[in-house]
Amino acid sequence: MTVLNAIDSCVWGAPMILLLLGTGVYLTSLLYGLQFTRLLYALKLAFVIRDEKTGDGDISHFQALMTALSATVGTGNIAGVATAIAIGGPGAIFWMWMTGLVGMATKYAEALLAVKYRYKDENGKMVGGPMVYLKACGENPAWNYLAISFALFAFTASFGIGAMVQSNSVADALFSEFGTPKMATGITLALLTGVVIIGGIKSIARVASIIVPVMILAYCSCATMILILHIAEIPGALKLIVVQAFTPTAATGGFAGAAIWVAVRMGVARGIFSNESGLGSAAIAAAAARTKEPVAQALVSMTQTFIDTIIVCTMTALVIVISGEWQSGANGAALTTVAFASTLPGGMGGVVVSLGLALFAYSTMLGWSYYGEKAIESLMGTRSIMPYRALFCCSVALGAALKLEVVWTFSDIANGLMAFPNLVGLVVLAPVVVAETRRYFAGR
Repeated sequence: MTVLNAIDSCVWGAPMILLLLGTGVYLTSLLYGLQFTRLLYALKLAFVIRDEKTGDGDISHFQALMTALSATVGTGNIAGVATAIAIGGPGAIFWMWMTGLVGMATKYAEALLAVKYRYKDENGKMVGGPMVYLKACGENPAWNYLAISFALFAFTASFGIGAMVQSNSVADALFSEFGTPKMATGITLALLTGVVIIGGIKSIARVASIIVPVMILAYCSCATMILILHIAEIPGALKLIVVQAFTPTAATGGFAGAAIWVAVRMGVARGIFSNESGLGSAAIAAAAARTKEPVAQALVSMTQTFIDTIIVCTMTALVIVISGEWQSGANGAALTTVAFASTLPGGMGGVVVSLGLALFAYSTMLGWSYYGEKAIESLMGTRSIMPYRALFCCSVALGAALKLEVVWTFSDIANGLMAFPNLVGLVVLAPVVVAETRRYFAGR
């Protein structure tokens, strides 16, 4: 574990955080704050305007968004937010917000490039994402190596963030709340995942389009009820988050205290874990969208980060801070559970978090199984798809019995390794993103 922690600290050191935030700020400036000026239009494209009936692709705009949301709205929104606060203090949430806001521009660029450079495999299915558009950066063989590196890291990460973290968190929560044996939870989740992913992206998208909107609305409704009941405390909670983003958080109760750098690191790392802006993973789902316009799907994909971080993560964070339980020494899903339980009347808080976590995690498994599948397909061809699906389901079952700390650290490392080649490619291909964006809006 000591070795994993050392690697994690190196991967998520100052250079990676500066690269993540710097890329987001750079793209935001090049696009003149498109994530703010075009947000309402992007939301209309996602939820109001009918999907395009023409153009290549396997699934609709909305289904692509729900598939990407299925992969991001998961344990990061419940356990990840709690971990950020438990280690970095409330100030970590401010840096999570900053990561999300500039990350919207990053997510936009990823999706645009994924659609622009995608191709059809021998089964007629779309393949796209960083492992494809990195090769468009130039003729130098180094770009091909970076593309291969991304595919390998994404394949590896799918077993961490996509499988083991999810089943581990659910097994932990259900064992604590209902006494459900952890391996029983893992095996059940593996079977439920296998039933859906065997049908490929269309099956995943259909299921995601049903369960993702329902679970987000249900979870946010419960959090909103708590916030309404404690509305007078919201200004103080927001002030605490902003102030402690720039000042060390003193030790209090079970909270060990945190320096400013710890708040920044935890906020950025857990923000990326939750919304995946900069990882390049969601671009793989965007590439499957049925559309003629890369910009249209990029705008839709951009809303994913807004929904995930600015809405869902903020709900969780405010409940935790208002409850005061962040000072208790609890961590992960246990902290969110106790925060909801202490603020939601009727003793239903634990049930809400446990069931919400189970649904969030299940949807994440579906989305990430597709990411890992496309990553390995880009390396080994379509013959690798079925063996990968079987291996993914096995890792879901295995993850339920592993130690939480090991699983989270492994996932953090894999995420960081994915991000580096993708961010380098985004910076190099930024002129393509700008040119496509200008062309699209000039013609409207």
